Amino acid sequence: MTQVFARPEVRLLLISAVALAGIILLAFLGRIPLKYNLRNLTVRWRTTIMTALAFTMVIGLLTVMLAFVNGMAKLIESSGRPGNLLILAQGATDEAFSTLAYGDTDDIKNQPGILQENGQPLVSRETYLVVNQPIAKRVPGRPRRRFLQLRGVEDAALAGGAHGIKLYDGGRWISAAGATQVGPSAGAVGKDETLYDVVIGEGIAQQLWFDRPVSERDATRLPQRLTVGDRVQLGERQGIVVGVMQSAGSTFDSEMWVKNSVVRENFGKNAYTSMVLKTPGPEEAAKLKKYFNDDYKKASLQALTESEYYSGLSQTSKQFLYASIFLAIIIAIGGIFGVMNTMFAAISQRTKDIGVLRIIGFSRWQILLSFLLESIVIGLIGGLLGLGLGMLCDGVTATSIVSSGPGGGKSVVLRLTVDGQILAVGLLLTLAMGFIGGLFPALLSAVRLKPLEALR
Repeated sequence: MTQVFARPEVRLLLISAVALAGIILLAFLGRIPLKYNLRNLTVRWRTTIMTALAFTMVIGLLTVMLAFVNGMAKLIESSGRPGNLLILAQGATDEAFSTLAYGDTDDIKNQPGILQENGQPLVSRETYLVVNQPIAKRVPGRPRRRFLQLRGVEDAALAGGAHGIKLYDGGRWISAAGATQVGPSAGAVGKDETLYDVVIGEGIAQQLWFDRPVSERDATRLPQRLTVGDRVQLGERQGIVVGVMQSAGSTFDSEMWVKNSVVRENFGKNAYTSMVLKTPGPEEAAKLKKYFNDDYKKASLQALTESEYYSGLSQTSKQFLYASIFLAIIIAIGGIFGVMNTMFAAISQRTKDIGVLRIIGFSRWQILLSFLLESIVIGLIGGLLGLGLGMLCDGVTATSIVSSGPGGGKSVVLRLTVDGQILAVGLLLTLAMGFIGGLFPALLSAVRLKPLEALR
């Protein structure tokens, strides 16, 4: 039962049901006909619309910001596999700062507890680096340079198996030579060229595609991204895309994989930065982690599960979440004051109405509930519109940085995600703003009016 109530969609339904029941209860207890409230809302339609739009702005902005945080959290969560163990140099917090000498890694793949595929242990020795690369044919309005994330691998198919990544149909992994000989481009005259094999994440494939001038894009291609056979720039040399990774929702979505030798020859990275070991599950990964951290004496290294490593990259997500909460509080306070101002103005314009209601027998608390109902309805209309607009961002891609601390981090392509939990938070905030914004004017003004004084 507890697990059922923990589901975001169940929370949303519960909050919606409570909100509806609360509105019905206010209307029933207040006894004042709903026609009176609806008439006041329509007569003051300009003020009603402006106040509702304030709610729309607050809730819409909050929904987009939380969708970004949610997308970042899901990306980090999906990148780390609980059964994978990551080996870094001692003291390194990020792959970019880790250096593993070639001799330090020879014995690691022979340790027991590592899964095997086709008689080979699923151990991938990798070299990760970030290259600051100028964009040769820059589209106006787009950046002049790009931080290109390269991952050099010894055996791309083995690395794909270790990371649980597959290629889209029509692609292949990097060849043993790491390069492919191709003829001249269509319509060009020249000799055959040797181009580096590149396996590319679908996120960066889309970015590189839109960085090209419109005249160089194929308008009929769907999806719109680089695909097998397209060329990419790698430093001073060119590569050819031989495969596109099914990597959406992970940090590998923003990476380009090449042969380790390509990284050494072109970028001077003459060491591994990490090793990935695939084990049958979290328990085996924990045992190997303990062995490498406590008992392995042949090299200075550290081991941690991929889940631990990628959860450590969530500082940016947390900072954005804190910023979202702070901004939401500030905007919500502004929205509450806007509602209060509207309700104070409404009360000042309806003092005689209040006097008549008191004389014909309605109590102070019934008048309070009537004004509170109007405030909540205004907020609910604007809040629901804001949630609807915020939902339009669901699935939209955005570029960000995930970081474990100063100086480190990875550029990633993430998908904004609006789920039931975000909608529940937005709806709850809407109701709270409407309730608080209507309560104080009703208490401080409407309830205190005396019937005879109101009719003067």
